[in-house]
Amino acid sequence: MKKLLMFAALAFGCTVGLMAQDVVSAVEGTVKRLDAASKVVVVKATDGTEHTFHFADDLAVHGGHATATGAGDAMHGLKTGAHVAVHYTVDGGQETAHEIDRLGGDGLKVARGTVSNVDRDGKKISIKSADGTEQTFDLADNAAKDTGEDIGKGTDKTARVSVYYTEDAGRKTAHFVKKVI
Repeated sequence: MKKLLMFAALAFGCTVGLMAQDVVSAVEGTVKRLDAASKVVVVKATDGTEHTFHFADDLAVHGGHATATGAGDAMHGLKTGAHVAVHYTVDGGQETAHEIDRLGGDGLKVARGTVSNVDRDGKKISIKSADGTEQTFDLADNAAKDTGEDIGKGTDKTARVSVYYTEDAGRKTAHFVKKVI
């Protein structure tokens, strides 16, 4: 019985640890320091806090000169001073970047408007722009996970947002959705 309880506690602890690792958050800010050798980027968030992110093996950079995947070639277009959104997980107090999106300038394209529909199961978001046109975007996995609850659950259909996206063969993929206040 004692062994069974110890096994159950161990299994529960491992499950909780894996669940915590899967929680994806996003932070927007400016690259303050970039160290390719140690695979670390320091970002000063828009709220003034600094975050030190370690590159995940599956790191993807969007909005660079060429989209890159993997920590080895992850510097494409990423440099000090770049405006970015970092999608990350926290494990043991360490923030690990899985996706970095370059925003503005020659980074990701941006569309602004009011949320008209959110389909979290289908990973889609639609917005209506000021001129009345409607655009629908596929949500990238990290964008689907970290889109704010007020936007993500569709409870705020009047939310004004900026959608940062890539476009390939006419398919628009949103990588970061930011609520505009």
